[in-house]
Amino acid sequence: MQTQAVFVAAARKCLSTKRKCLSLSQSLDVAAQLSAVDQAVKPALLYDANGASAEQVHQYLRLCQSSQLVSESLVILDLNGNSLIVNPRVVRYNLAQVLQNGGPVVIDVCLSLEKPTIVDPVVGGLKSIAQDLLDLLRGLDTANKVPYVAERSDEWNLSAVFGLLLGYPVTYWFDQTKSFENCLSMTPLMVTTVHATWRVDATSHKCCLYSFSIPTVVQNEIQSNLEDWKLGLQERFQQQNVLKDLTVCQSVVTLPSVCL
Repeated sequence: MQTQAVFVAAARKCLSTKRKCLSLSQSLDVAAQLSAVDQAVKPALLYDANGASAEQVHQYLRLCQSSQLVSESLVILDLNGNSLIVNPRVVRYNLAQVLQNGGPVVIDVCLSLEKPTIVDPVVGGLKSIAQDLLDLLRGLDTANKVPYVAERSDEWNLSAVFGLLLGYPVTYWFDQTKSFENCLSMTPLMVTTVHATWRVDATSHKCCLYSFSIPTVVQNEIQSNLEDWKLGLQERFQQQNVLKDLTVCQSVVTLPSVCL
């Protein structure tokens, strides 16, 4: 059986739900992004293709691993019911950078603010969260049969945590003890999307590897961070041969509401 067909069969066997069965395109998209995580082009994949549980995503990963489609090192994190397929080596490095005052720029988007504002990573306990996640990933067993559950994740601002884990150059934070709304309504946002082509079995599938936004009001302040992030992405991309045709696109949008 060809590699593409094995990926699709694994997705349809493990990820189907009563609400939705993955289409061929969705199955290929998950496979392409999983390959990107395996090749360290991206540190993690937040699974949101349908309502599959963390255990189902874990079964899918284990089947792909047993079929030697991806390495045994990848693991599943369950953050308050949200499933992420993680490359531990890459994520550990990124989290260590946060603790050393590196990592993504943190943008406060609390509803009470007139405009988004850059803040220190200590805001919202992001450094503490990074340490908790780092400790969890350092102690994991790659042969584990169940997803790893971050026990305190129900207390965390997951929008900010996802930014940390998914390798974005910026991450949004807001004080969820006051409100889950934000100040991004009608705020011009520069949206960056990164696409690549996954080539397998003489066929190609184009997928979106990254998509994130930056308020234009702070763009000049973090432009150098964004350029450094692009260079790092290009370097990682050149070190593998599974994905081709890396493209980075940017556009400015203004939306009546932004859900984080």
